[in-house]
Amino acid sequence: MQTDDDARARLIVALDVPKVEEARALIGRIGDEAAFYKIGLELVMAGGLDLARELAAAGRSVFLDMKFLDIGNTVERAVASAAELGVACLTIHGHDAKSLKAAVTGRGNSPMKLLAVTVLTSLTAEDLAEQGIAAGTTPADLVLKRAHMAEAAGFDGVIASGQEAACIRAAVGPDFLIVTPGIRLAGASLGDQERVMTPDHALAAGADYIVVGRPIAQADDPAVAARTFVRYIEAGLSERQSKTRSKD
Repeated sequence: MQTDDDARARLIVALDVPKVEEARALIGRIGDEAAFYKIGLELVMAGGLDLARELAAAGRSVFLDMKFLDIGNTVERAVASAAELGVACLTIHGHDAKSLKAAVTGRGNSPMKLLAVTVLTSLTAEDLAEQGIAAGTTPADLVLKRAHMAEAAGFDGVIASGQEAACIRAAVGPDFLIVTPGIRLAGASLGDQERVMTPDHALAAGADYIVVGRPIAQADDPAVAARTFVRYIEAGLSERQSKTRSKD
């Protein structure tokens, strides 16, 4: 049985707010109900890197969601700089092997985890076709291809929808991390997300962590909302353990 601390550690709260002061206020309202926070491009552009250093120094886990995509030399140096912040993990777009390999080189001996963004959870098959991806390619097809490419490059895991978690887990085994955004409770507004899943189903399907933004940040009581997601995580982990035992 998973403990409450085990489940809480798997909840990543997205600080998708425009100002550092708002992020600090949200963290204060959540309190001890979460200890892992995502800082993305919006907040980075408003001083979020200093907040990342601050949180890491205070013992909080930080997911720096930069989605780097550039020539190898630039990616390598950017990753090396990010590694000095003390963050737990960093995202790179999983589009090409050269960038992925450059990121691994840039990380060096840092313990920072590298996660490849496979296909954004806001995209559909129609969106992929508009990008010039081969006709008939589904998001799941492309996610799996990019997961294999990231694993071969030496990455620690991927960012992927819960809808693809099971096929990734079956393909790459138990040690490759799957971090899942696009998480919504049943009946909740989808916002700009397309390929969504409930937190318990995502964990049961093989996800290791879930990323939750607006459902917590915009809640009347973010601490209560975070606690609710932790309970769903516990349920999903229990279901996954039951499935594993039934196979043994």
